[in-house]
Amino acid sequence: MDLPVPRLGPYPDRPRPYPPDHPAHLPIRPLWLCRACGGPWPCAQARLLLKVEYADHPVDLAVYLSGLYHEATHDLFRLNPHDGPTPRELFERFVGWGPYRRGITDTMPAT
Repeated sequence: MDLPVPRLGPYPDRPRPYPPDHPAHLPIRPLWLCRACGGPWPCAQARLLLKVEYADHPVDLAVYLSGLYHEATHDLFRLNPHDGPTPRELFERFVGWGPYRRGITDTMPAT
């Protein structure tokens, strides 16, 4: 099976490996699976490492995740346009857990 060639969007080079001698939890494109554990990227370990790495720069993390969300949506739709994850599922997977996440109760006006 020939996989589509990923576009030249943001390069997923974070999170850095921790400990440094362990494999990095980076995505395999265009499948968007974790190189280290095989789970859907960003896996739990990648999320934790990203939060730590960007603790002082939450806007940078939000921009990074948004760019990768865009790339993953493109890649995964081209791989499987009929049975792939929905845009909402991908948003929650890539961006919704990030630093600017809001619960539904946070946006509801008080009564």
